[in-house]
This record gives sequence, structure tokens and C-alpha cells, in this order.
Amino acid sequence: MTIPKDFSKFSALVKIVADLRAPDGCPWDRAQTHQSLREDFIQECYEVLEALDETDAAKLKEELGDLLLHIVLQAQIAKEAGEFELADVLTGINRKLIHRHPHVFGGTKVNGVEEIKQNWQELKKVEKGADKSIIASVPKTMPALSYAQEIQNRVAGVGFDWEDDIGVIEKLAEEVAEFNQAESPEHKAEEYGDLLFTLVNIARRQGIDVEIALREANRKFTQRFQYMEDLCRKRGKNIGALSFKEQNTLWDEAKANAGD
Repeated sequence: MTIPKDFSKFSALVKIVADLRAPDGCPWDRAQTHQSLREDFIQECYEVLEALDETDAAKLKEELGDLLLHIVLQAQIAKEAGEFELADVLTGINRKLIHRHPHVFGGTKVNGVEEIKQNWQELKKVEKGADKSIIASVPKTMPALSYAQEIQNRVAGVGFDWEDDIGVIEKLAEEVAEFNQAESPEHKAEEYGDLLFTLVNIARRQGIDVEIALREANRKFTQRFQYMEDLCRKRGKNIGALSFKEQNTLWDEAKANAGD
């Protein structure tokens, strides 16, 4: 097999993937299917998000390459099965972008980003059929918090939303009370879900991406707890043997010295 001369060309990646899937290619690549690649594909998406969170350009460049590999590999598997080709994927997305940006590629006039977003949703509705639910196309395999935020965005786009933040805050207080009053584990879990859903609603109205916010909280907690562990190692202590009060003292020290 010939090695492409110019690695900067998209066609080089397409050829390499096709060669890997060829009869005399790589046994591992040849064994892959749409379904077998699902977990790795999801993992690559999260690695891209991590690079974005870390604002690491070098890492982002690498992770985008890994993600692009998965896209081309999925398209190659589809081509071999007679389902579609990569050219069909490119044709579809190019047509969609042109159709959904009439204010750029057509004569539509818009006043601001909100009107652009509203037009986008209207155009999607036309594409998918007016008799289909506006939330039906939201992937149910999305992380639950992101799914909640997206369906709330969709319904808010047609006016199903609180008039102001006060109403949502009052709803949050109501959900907290219902959670506290729940007696069975099953009822607790149900009310906790309602509580989370309302918190997502607050975030949406404030322009906060819940997944990013929670990832940042996780990062901050991890950084501080690992700092606590390092302190214990340096001081010859076992963190598990400390009282909760002693651990909290370490936590305060970590908050003061372990960054944000």
C-alpha cells in the first residue's frame, strides 16, 4: 500500500482508513463495526471537551484528529455496507448549513442572535416535518443534564417558559420541600430528579451550561482533595484516619492554596 505524500490533505486520512479496512489491512480495524466503536467514540468526544476545558490548544489539535478518525472510520464502514458514503455526509451537512443560514447565503434579514436561533428552530421544524415533536430529535443518549437543558431550550423556544426567574426559584423551593417530605427511597429518587431538573432550568435561564459548570466543580473538588492527600503524605498522616473536623481543616487549607 502506498503512503500518502501530503498528510495535510483530508483525502490522505480517507485513504489511510480505507487501507486499514482493506483485506490485507489491520485485523483490528477490519473487525470494527458501527456498534463496536460506540464507547471509543464517546470517549473521544469527552477528551475533546477536556482539552477545551483546559484551554490546551496542542491537546485540542490532537483530540480533534482522533475524533475525525472516528467519523471517517464510521463512514468507511457504512460505505462497505452499502449504506452511504463520506461524500453523502459532506453533501448533507453542507446543504444543511446553507439552508439554515438564509441570513448569510440568502436575502433574509435578522435582528440579533436570538432571531437567528428562532429561525434555526423553525427551519429544523420544516426539515423534519411539522407533525413531529420539537424535542423528538434530542438524542436520549446525551448526558442527562445536557438532555434536560436541551429539551428545556427547545420548549422555551415556543414560549413554554417561566415569565421570570422568581417563578423558577419558587419552584426550586417547592421541589426541596417535596424532597424533604418524601419517605420511601423511590419517592426520594423521584423528587431528587425533579429538583435537578429545576436546577437545570435555573442554569438555562442564566445562560449557564450545566455540563461545563459541573465539570468545573468536579475539577475544582478533585484538585483540592488531591492537595489534601498530598499534605497528608508529606505530614505522615492517613487521611482516612482523620476526624471529619480535621479533614475539613485540611480542606480549608486546600481551598486557600490549591488554586481556584
